[in-house]
Amino acid sequence: MSDELASGLRELAQDAEIPPSVSGAEIRQRAVRRRRRRFRWTAVTVAGACAAASLALVVALNLTGGDREDRPSPASSPTAPPSTPSPAAPDATVDLSRRMLTVAGRDLPISSGSVRYPTATGRMMVVTKDSVRTLSLFAGKDLQKVAWVIGLRAADGTTNFVGTLTSDEKAPGNYDVTTGWIGLRRADAVWLYKELAPGAVVEIRGATTPTPSADLSPSATEGTVLPGGTGGAATYPGRTVGTPAPSVSTEPSVVAVPAG
Repeated sequence: MSDELASGLRELAQDAEIPPSVSGAEIRQRAVRRRRRRFRWTAVTVAGACAAASLALVVALNLTGGDREDRPSPASSPTAPPSTPSPAAPDATVDLSRRMLTVAGRDLPISSGSVRYPTATGRMMVVTKDSVRTLSLFAGKDLQKVAWVIGLRAADGTTNFVGTLTSDEKAPGNYDVTTGWIGLRRADAVWLYKELAPGAVVEIRGATTPTPSADLSPSATEGTVLPGGTGGAATYPGRTVGTPAPSVSTEPSVVAVPAG
């Protein structure tokens, strides 16, 4: 290209060039304003999205759980009642139906009150220990000295006793002959006397099992129908068949005897 042509083109371009309408400072200010407008638009968009999400959550809660006023606040919600602690395990248990006293993993055969003179049940505490006491035996007629006697008392004041049944050591574990107190074989009574201290808890449960008619030991006749009896009459020591039984209190008869 010739120099004249190039020079002519440059002149033409300079003549057609339009000077900027604003200054450089104004251009920079416009750029800053554009950035601010974009930031505000972004913030508004995010706020609108959050508001929409909150509105959707409120609608969902109202559809599933009712108005907020209908729902109790966590502070006013009813709380579960405190659990009642279970009572401590007793030191010894007496099962009248099995005729067995269990303590320290050992089972001791017992003879308790008959159906006519039932043994009181429930939790009792050891309150006394006597080497000798006088207790009522065999329908309350006979008073005998009983060795190694442990006195029991319930919360309502009911009392009972555990001691040696020396008059009939076949009865424990087999049949019931006492007027409500609990009889043991001598060796078992001595061991239990040393094992249970005052304050120990003894739980008596179950029900007296009627004595089978096959148990016709002389000391098992209380409340037992003997062969030849009529009308279900019971034979007691010193009485004949069919003779009305004596009226006897259901409470154990006890007379304290000094230890010796």
